[in-house]
Amino acid sequence: MPLLPRSRPALRRWLPFLAWPRLTRGLLAVELTAGITVGLMLVPQGLAYAQLAGMPAVTGIYACLAPALVAVLWSSSHRLGVGPTALTSLLVGASLAELAQPGSPQWIALAVWLALMSGAVQLLLGAVRFGWLLNIITAPVLAGFTQAASILIFVSQLPPLVGLRGEFDTLLAHPDFHLPDTAFGLGGLAALILLRRWRPRFPAAMAAVAVAAVVSWALDYAQGGGAVVGTVPAGLPAPSLPPALPRHLLGALVMPALAIALVSFLETASSAKVDTRLAGRQWDENQDLIGQGLSKLAAAFSGSFPTSASFSRSALNLHAGARSGWATLFAVALVLAVLLVATPALYYVPQPVLAALVVAAVTNLFNPSEVLRLARISRVEAATWAVTFALTLVTSPQLYWGVLAGILMSLSHFLYLRLHPRIIEVGLHPDGSLRDRHLWQLPPLAGRLYALRMDAELDFASAAALERNVAAHIDAHPRTAHVCLFAQPINRIDATGVEAFARIRTLLHERGIALHVSGLKLPVDTVLRGAGELPDGPLLHLYRTDIEALGALARLDAMKEGGAT
Repeated sequence: MPLLPRSRPALRRWLPFLAWPRLTRGLLAVELTAGITVGLMLVPQGLAYAQLAGMPAVTGIYACLAPALVAVLWSSSHRLGVGPTALTSLLVGASLAELAQPGSPQWIALAVWLALMSGAVQLLLGAVRFGWLLNIITAPVLAGFTQAASILIFVSQLPPLVGLRGEFDTLLAHPDFHLPDTAFGLGGLAALILLRRWRPRFPAAMAAVAVAAVVSWALDYAQGGGAVVGTVPAGLPAPSLPPALPRHLLGALVMPALAIALVSFLETASSAKVDTRLAGRQWDENQDLIGQGLSKLAAAFSGSFPTSASFSRSALNLHAGARSGWATLFAVALVLAVLLVATPALYYVPQPVLAALVVAAVTNLFNPSEVLRLARISRVEAATWAVTFALTLVTSPQLYWGVLAGILMSLSHFLYLRLHPRIIEVGLHPDGSLRDRHLWQLPPLAGRLYALRMDAELDFASAAALERNVAAHIDAHPRTAHVCLFAQPINRIDATGVEAFARIRTLLHERGIALHVSGLKLPVDTVLRGAGELPDGPLLHLYRTDIEALGALARLDAMKEGGAT
């Protein structure tokens, strides 16, 4: 039973949490277990992803509080693990690399503005029901970006992971490794990978951080020059407005904010589709856009950086048995408890272990065999993957250029296919279907007949191609007496399509050629009749079904044979 059983559907649309089930004793046990499970992962990942974004460690914990709470209350997919993620944190860190020093007040201000701007974009798109717009990022574009991003994340975390204190360009000439850092980083990575393989449900991230913190404290690791998290302020963040920025800096954040809005929501979509499918519900992408946008705004007003839905934490939440948003509330409560009472213990957490957490997380993103699978499906889409992948690497830290290039290639390919629709001359296959006559080497349906089918809408993109096809066939076969358009695949027509149809009908009428049209769908039929392009006459024949058309066309041959005798 929902929280407010009598609440109106419109109210539930604006306040989705009203549809949550009431918290019974049985549900409490399940949701509490799932919440604690996810909460134990949230704290260490928050610290690690703050490091990846170049932000103070405490902002990673802030990103797990108000943003996660707002997202679960206002999203339709209420079992998602919202907070800092690897891809979004990388986009933040890469976007600000040329604008400020990591961890500086200006860097923090810019990150807050990124959260504000990307959240406003998502909120606006969701409010005007423009969730469909995010479909312009195709699977090859997202896959290419994700693969490149996983490499960039790995490279960025490699120095703290292995204890490298110098720069990469001086590595061979003057290697400078801090061996305790190396031991913590590689040891932590090995422990995380082994625990994930052998005990996938064990809270490996929290265990690794806790053990590393104890060892760090016991060995006085920080005093020996080891890199630790340091002092983490306790207490809740004070709500605040982002500081004013010069116009040129705001302009430099526009493209990164758009990239974060698009990429982070695709992260959300991948988890939300799994959640709604398991729950047997229809996914409401617009409501999730609103929830994710509000979540980023909450991150901005709490001094944090952009958040998103984590696929790994969402999967863990579902695997732990979460049935509603109550589990996220319990996870947030656990993070809040850590922030209020356990921050002194975070001082000793080695930064190489946080780097190991990030590297262990992105190993799930790296899948180079994806391009081989795409190549078997479409060489064009494989090329789109490769261009997105290469440009994301080459143009780093402006990572959005790879995404933009991939989107441009996908849209160009889409437009090319729309401008060059599949138009075939059909013949009757032995199985009774109409197929490509030349591909299957089928006889014509009737003598002096051109029977064709266009597998596309008849609109501005395809109209010229259909008109050219009919005119070219008539010119090449001047003895043609009948043209039959099998129109079943045409489900929409616009003004350009109507004009093209009128020109085709006029061309055929001037040459005394009869036009047969089979299977016009009601929307297309209505538009053509409204335009006066389906007049009664001896040279225009309409058939409701292809069977009716085939019967009439067969009689053409019979009449021809009868006239010959």
